Amino acid sequence: MNYSKTIWKAILFSTICATAFAAKIESIPGEYIIKLKTTDKRIDLSKEELSQSLGFQVVDTFFNNKYAKIITPKVLLDIAVTKEVKENDLVEYVEPNYVYRIDKTPNDPLFTKSWGLKNIGQSDVRGPGTVGVDVNVEKAWDLTTGSKNVVVAVIDTGVDYTHPDLKENMWVNEAEANGKAGVDDDGNGYVDDVYGYNFSGATPTADPKDDHGHGTHCAGVIGASGDDGKGLVGVNWNTRIMAVKFLSASGSGSTDGAIKAVEYAVKNGASVLSNSWGGGGFSQALRDVIETSNKAGSVFVAAAGNNSSSNDQTPTYPASYDVANIISVAAIDNNANLARFSNFGKNRVHVAAPGVNVYSTVLNGAYENMSGTSMATPHAAGVIALLRSYDDKLTNLEVKERIIATATKTTKLKNKVRSSGYVNAYNALTNTIAPPDLNDPETWNKKDFSFSTPHNYKKNSNISVEINVESAKEFSIYFSKFDTESGYDVLTAFDKSGKKLFDLSGNQDDSFSPVIVGDYVKLVFVSDDSVEKYGFDITKLAFR
Repeated sequence: MNYSKTIWKAILFSTICATAFAAKIESIPGEYIIKLKTTDKRIDLSKEELSQSLGFQVVDTFFNNKYAKIITPKVLLDIAVTKEVKENDLVEYVEPNYVYRIDKTPNDPLFTKSWGLKNIGQSDVRGPGTVGVDVNVEKAWDLTTGSKNVVVAVIDTGVDYTHPDLKENMWVNEAEANGKAGVDDDGNGYVDDVYGYNFSGATPTADPKDDHGHGTHCAGVIGASGDDGKGLVGVNWNTRIMAVKFLSASGSGSTDGAIKAVEYAVKNGASVLSNSWGGGGFSQALRDVIETSNKAGSVFVAAAGNNSSSNDQTPTYPASYDVANIISVAAIDNNANLARFSNFGKNRVHVAAPGVNVYSTVLNGAYENMSGTSMATPHAAGVIALLRSYDDKLTNLEVKERIIATATKTTKLKNKVRSSGYVNAYNALTNTIAPPDLNDPETWNKKDFSFSTPHNYKKNSNISVEINVESAKEFSIYFSKFDTESGYDVLTAFDKSGKKLFDLSGNQDDSFSPVIVGDYVKLVFVSDDSVEKYGFDITKLAFR
């Protein structure tokens, strides 16, 4: 069968969309989250009465009883359930009970030290790291090593609170620890919550002990005990880690569990929430509870995701919710390169942090390397906790602004994250704005240069231009706008000998080209016979 390329593109696009949608929007069949309207009709209604009024079984209410989980026959289509429930005058909105999963990639256990805290050039299978590519916490420790007044909620698979490197830094609810078993001694609505709570099962329990290892690894990055002569050290030598479990031993959880976990953490005083998980579609209910954490003054630190994709173009939740206290974190390796798996986005991802081959605590008193934006997130959360121990007057929004503004700048992250850099603990504590990366063409000499394709460019275009920058040792081309059909309509750069230097395609707005060694380049833009987009505008050259 001989399809034209245009048809093949359509087939490929629809296949990719279908695959991406199926992978991204995962929910528990037959389960839905509803928000109830605040009306006299629903005051003091029991689950049974609500079930009768809604026409579906209510199995749980939570978040101040304004939200409920309903279950329906699994044979019913989502669209039918949504339509019927939305028409009920007790319901404000209804949505699927989404599934979330930990943001971890396979382990590569080669490191024996925490390069993310102090990079002295440790090597992995890709070669040595770059000295100084770390969160610069050693200098920060001269100012503070953390405080027991700061509570960090690790909202994850739980925490092994018996781990020798974590037990001294666990949050402990003293009223429950010294109270009577089976009694809500402190009246917070949770019975026997000594170290936190477990929302991973159908029935919440008081034991948030990790049965996976992921949450314990994150906890160690944030606050493994320091200066105790054993194990390793976290970003904070002293802190209080609250274990809030909603992800199961398999590493997955649901919207209602996530909501309850965030609600619990905020109600019980956590000012930093570390969230190394993501998945599912947009949930208004989850966004609502994150907004309550914002109003309560907590910072919500979230993994950007491990799909190697742009969160600006395809949002990842919870990292991409438009709530002011969210800090979305990408992952870098030990040379400050964006990790191959890490999501990015110059608008929706705020900062990067170490996330490849990170050595930290795991179950049964052990230590392992793990990789993922899951590992980058607790580095950022740990720095935020350290900052809060040093200056407890900062609001959550001031903390966020400071973390972004004081990040270590690098061209490797330019246009990849909003800060163009990775978290820097010492800069954050001292409110020091990091200097620009001297390898960034933005810091070089500039000259005006104007060249554009037609807008929109034509089918089967072949457009070329030669650029000479007299006396330059190296230079870069600035594109104020660049938008072509990704992978099909390509701008290629050649040197004087005709050797190809690089290709550019897709969306590259407001960006510099790769650095060109010498004073000459020839650019050739070639388009195919379908999909004519904007093209590009060159407005200046940077050189040195």
